Amino acid sequence: MIRVAIADDQQLIRGGFRALLSAEQGIEVIGEAGTGAEAVALVRAEHPDVILMDIRMPDGDGLWATEQITADPGLAATRIVIVTTFELDEYVGRAIRAGASGFLVKDTEPVELIRAVRVVAGGDALLSPGVTRRLLERVSNDLTDAPDTRALDVLTVREREVLALVGAGLTNDEIATRLFLSPLTSKTHVSRIMTKLGARDRVQLVITAYRTGLVAPGR
Repeated sequence: MIRVAIADDQQLIRGGFRALLSAEQGIEVIGEAGTGAEAVALVRAEHPDVILMDIRMPDGDGLWATEQITADPGLAATRIVIVTTFELDEYVGRAIRAGASGFLVKDTEPVELIRAVRVVAGGDALLSPGVTRRLLERVSNDLTDAPDTRALDVLTVREREVLALVGAGLTNDEIATRLFLSPLTSKTHVSRIMTKLGARDRVQLVITAYRTGLVAPGR
């Protein structure tokens, strides 16, 4: 059972998300919050698997709440999906730096919201397609002519191959097919790479792949 919390300052939005998610098998909504402070308190009390977090809320916005949650080692198992009407680069960047595992806009189709909850609860990271594209463009633009490859020293040759494919946007199943691995082996490689690099989620692996030169800008 995936336990989900909802944080949004609009009761109508919270009610809509609750109704949508509660109708899905294997998903349970365990609480709601209307402010950033309430969101942090809810996560500390209930330890949900996933929290859907609005950005613009009173008493500490969603980005502040995300930072509070991800900074607490005792809440490391809770994954955060930022859900907002604002698909702006500045929010995406802050959300990722704060440790969010996903970023969706509120006009996302219901099936995509449900998919986001399942994907993030399963340990992957998720961003809406437009956000992902702009994120990668921003990372590419920030690169210097001399990529810093030191982070790769802890990885095996195979793990570098896997990281490059993660950076290229491939899923675990696609990586398995490309490298003639089983899906489980592919997933294991990705998990080990995250551990070695201290990455919270797949988004951080993508950024590392670009910054170390494993994936070239424009690829």
